[in-house]
Amino acid sequence: MARRCQLTGKKANNAFAVSHSHRRTKKLQQANLQWKRLWWAEGESFVRIKLSTKALKTIQRKGLNTVAKEQGVDLRQFVVA
Repeated sequence: MARRCQLTGKKANNAFAVSHSHRRTKKLQQANLQWKRLWWAEGESFVRIKLSTKALKTIQRKGLNTVAKEQGVDLRQFVVA
């Protein structure tokens, strides 16, 4: 599975690691992804989803169902059996 937030689509960023002598080498800045099991009230079940921590803070503020609708994500595919 790709290292990508399943709700927002956030992924790694290309960047440079800059040394003291200002020599630049390429590196990847990975998104801070966490597996979370969240209660989905509308579906009356738990969903297990890989989220960025930024998306997790947004969910705490707005609610899971609202954020999923804004992003156009169907939460039924993440339902835990």
